[in-house]
Amino acid sequence: MVNIGTSITEEPYNIRLVQFLDDHRPEIFQEWHDSFLTGDMEFSNEQMKENGFLMFSVLRTAIIGLESQSNLTQLAHKVAAERLEAKINIGNFVYNINLGRSIIIKYAMQSEIPLKYLYTFINNINKYFDQFCFDTVTKYTNLKDQELKEKTLYISENHKDKLAILGQMSSSFVHEFRNPLTSVIGFNKLLRKEHPDVKYLAIIENELQQLNFRITQFLHTSKAEFNDLNINIEEISIIQLFNDIQQLTYPSLVDNDVQVVTDIQPGLIVTANKDEIKQVLLNLFVNSIDALKDSAKPRYLKVACNVEAGHLIVRISNNGPMIAPEHIKSIFEPFFTTKELGTGIGLFVCKKIIEKNAGSIQCDSNETATTFSINLPSIQT
Repeated sequence: MVNIGTSITEEPYNIRLVQFLDDHRPEIFQEWHDSFLTGDMEFSNEQMKENGFLMFSVLRTAIIGLESQSNLTQLAHKVAAERLEAKINIGNFVYNINLGRSIIIKYAMQSEIPLKYLYTFINNINKYFDQFCFDTVTKYTNLKDQELKEKTLYISENHKDKLAILGQMSSSFVHEFRNPLTSVIGFNKLLRKEHPDVKYLAIIENELQQLNFRITQFLHTSKAEFNDLNINIEEISIIQLFNDIQQLTYPSLVDNDVQVVTDIQPGLIVTANKDEIKQVLLNLFVNSIDALKDSAKPRYLKVACNVEAGHLIVRISNNGPMIAPEHIKSIFEPFFTTKELGTGIGLFVCKKIIEKNAGSIQCDSNETATTFSINLPSIQT
């Protein structure tokens, strides 16, 4: 709390200084207004002039020796609220208030008041301006933080609403499509067993599995919480898992001339839900193939798996186009996608599944390669 007080001997000089500043008020404000940094016309020049007059009035009262801290605080809060409402950078205010400070001190130096007293007054004026600036920026920051919290809460609630709607859609979707899809998959397997030389049946099975995979993604996304943590936990051979994935994606790999290079440490076993981990790795495989479709040849999809500090590390890389840095931060968010027909749920589901299994997933991308790295605990070899 700043308090500009005076002794009895200083009183005449206080009054003299206030009178001098009053006499030159038109010039002070004209010089101040001519140099205002507005930054945005939504915050009118008239508002700035009004606040300037109020600040001058508070400062004038303080120089005389009367208490004006409460008035200063009220003004600071008023200015902070106006700045926030007008969406103007608080830096403009700091610039303008320091500009006014400099002009007032410049005129005070011309008042012919003995330096012994003038320096004291100027020092106190500086303290008062500093306090005003501090109070305003602090209030502005608090209001901005509150606004951000409210927006974050709104986004969170909106996201929950989307997931609830998606859950309802998923239930209807599964009811209408999952049963006939299961029948088609079953009959296709019978046809493959009876006619193993018909190559198109393998392609049909792959496409049906892809459709089933997409349905499962919607099911997972519709759940706000990923429950059933310990259901269907088993030991999974990493090499076998990737062999299955390569078979599922074989037609796409051939069609897009993608070469798969693997470097998997022998005997790696991870304890997890096989279907879920397979879903994650298959999604990353499919995404890599999609990324390579329009890139120059040769096209590589590299898989590296090894043990580091007791954790299974899986890295899936491709030499397709670089992912923009601003997108890296958002690719695991629900409904975020850069694909024209993308849903924005695949990587979100991958992240949730890996986190459910006490692991982590991240993406790094540069002009050479894009790599998704998965870290899973509790491995055996």
